[in-house]
Amino acid sequence: MQMKNFRTIHAAGTDVVASSSLEILKSKPSTQNLLAEQKLIFEKFASVEKDGKKYMTQEDFIAAIAPGEDYKKIQKEQFGILFRVADTDRKGFLSFQDFVVFENMLSKPDAEYEIAFRLFDVNGTGKISVEQFKDILTANLGPDSVPFDFDCDWLNLYVGVEGRKHDLAYEEFSQLLKGLQGERLRQEFKYYDKDRVGYISPDAFKRIILSIARHKLSDSLIEQLPTLCNVSAGNKISYASVVAFHNVIRQMDMVERIVIKAIAQSNDGRITKNDFLNTAAQSTRFSLFTPLEADIIFHFAGFGNPSGSLSLNDFAQLLDAKWQKPQRVKPAILAKERTGVWWGILHQFYSFTLGAIAGSVGATVVYPIDLVKTRMQNQRSKVVGELLYRNSIDCFQKVIKNEGFLGLYGGLGPQLVGVAPEKAIKLTVNDLIRGLTKDPATGQISLSNEILAGSAAGGCQVIFTNPLEIVKIRLQVQGEELKFNVNTPKKSAISIVKQLGIVGLYKGVAACLLRDIPFSAIYFPAYAHLKKDVFKESPDNKLGMVELLLSGAIAGMPAAYFTTPADVIKTRLQVEARKGQTIYNGITDGAKKIYKEEGFKAFFKGGPARVFRSSPQFGTTLMVYELLQRWFPWDSTEEQVGKVIRTVAQTDDLGYLRSRNALKILLDLDYKFGVTLKNTEPLET
Repeated sequence: MQMKNFRTIHAAGTDVVASSSLEILKSKPSTQNLLAEQKLIFEKFASVEKDGKKYMTQEDFIAAIAPGEDYKKIQKEQFGILFRVADTDRKGFLSFQDFVVFENMLSKPDAEYEIAFRLFDVNGTGKISVEQFKDILTANLGPDSVPFDFDCDWLNLYVGVEGRKHDLAYEEFSQLLKGLQGERLRQEFKYYDKDRVGYISPDAFKRIILSIARHKLSDSLIEQLPTLCNVSAGNKISYASVVAFHNVIRQMDMVERIVIKAIAQSNDGRITKNDFLNTAAQSTRFSLFTPLEADIIFHFAGFGNPSGSLSLNDFAQLLDAKWQKPQRVKPAILAKERTGVWWGILHQFYSFTLGAIAGSVGATVVYPIDLVKTRMQNQRSKVVGELLYRNSIDCFQKVIKNEGFLGLYGGLGPQLVGVAPEKAIKLTVNDLIRGLTKDPATGQISLSNEILAGSAAGGCQVIFTNPLEIVKIRLQVQGEELKFNVNTPKKSAISIVKQLGIVGLYKGVAACLLRDIPFSAIYFPAYAHLKKDVFKESPDNKLGMVELLLSGAIAGMPAAYFTTPADVIKTRLQVEARKGQTIYNGITDGAKKIYKEEGFKAFFKGGPARVFRSSPQFGTTLMVYELLQRWFPWDSTEEQVGKVIRTVAQTDDLGYLRSRNALKILLDLDYKFGVTLKNTEPLET
């Protein structure tokens, strides 16, 4: 089961645990491989060069550890906190060695606590004094934050009373930080409860929660915070409700586990508050959640759903979607990696088969439109008595009238025979070039390389496309020849192949290249960006049939129309000219004669029919191809493992998720921690 914020992966009844992408398929990644990956990232982002060595500025560093961050919940200055921790010598820039040391620290399970400790330990002594703690915390809190009382009993229990205070080592300081958010909440409630009645206004509650948990909450939950007063009678919020809400946020991982388990046990995929509490009682030795905490969970998760019976998606709206945990798969639950020559051959046969099926479905669906397009493009409007069709609709109607419904499928056989290798080569080459030219550090590919991949795919497919098309076209137009000369014998695909020979099958190949290379150069990048940028495809957001079909169809429109002139020339070159018709000798000669005899508009004959044919054909083909890959995966665990690998690739390799998580403890102190930084020079010792 999965949803935006509650992300878990289950395989063979075994929970998914943390691991790097290399560890999934092999074992723990070697130090050499890890250093190579870190070197790639460093070289990509470091912009300063001095004495033959590259260095990272703060801007470079943030770009490397937080790619794609929108800086809405966590501001850019707050990622700068991590730069201050990495820049131990206060040089203002980082060497590769500094970057490696920081990345190594991020990989530790207690990274968020160690980063916080290093930030407060400005002298690097391994101890933090009370004055250091006070100065750093005060310097990093926002001007609108409630002042923290450093003389409180809670802090004195950790450091001792005046005259007997002691410094804090790492373990003591970590424990202090864990409890600090709760103490801030207590002090802020007391600050807003001026009359000491044990209640505050909904607006004051919202300010408290935003100061210590804004970064964790979803936007919808933030807007609903003042409604906590509706959980109980009255229009104020009690201290008990504030503490209960805070406990829920702190234990959201456990809330997730209980919700998923309870829903798995339900018959309709929905649970009530009693179901939640019963499952919690069965899952833990000691009572975890109070009735008030359960009320709060169901109040906010069920906002707008008064039934009290909630689904997994209802609970998904509690936390901000960007807070995820790195996920690892136990190697034991994965299928054995399929390698070797025979597996490679079988995998190519698998891809070939899916491509053949998808291509055949796409070709069959739009074949009548393709036939109309070919007839329109071959019509010589300047030859007296040969203006058979006024437009594409008229052509469609006359084909059915004169040749019957099956006439719309004349030449379909050779099309289906040739479409399998054609689509297999096109899809394989495009994927191959994209894989070779993408950035190894980010997994991204530039637009120029996308165009290159598409162009290469279009060029390679002509090996099969040209023979296929010349036979198909001659079969499609022979219905016109029979109309002019009833004694003309009807030709089969085999007879046409014998007549043309090997060389003749590649007549018009230059025009075919001129059409197919630009077509694929436009089509594949457009298709990829429509899926990613318009329909928001991601590892966790699989597109449905309609979205895949629309992506392929829309991408096919400009690709088909803008390459129509080359298609017209190719058609004229490949059709067997009848007596009295113009004969063309190559692309240039064909273009000149078409323009001279029929005008510029002739180059776009059949253009609308070509759009109506290519657009749905490629939309259908790629939709079927992608769906077949999902329905019949090469490996039963392939899709699941792919998701984990992608998740880890985005988090472990780039450090993005670990960098965000490393800020959790500091953001728990105040959501503006580090935004309005005051002077924090090392103290004199």
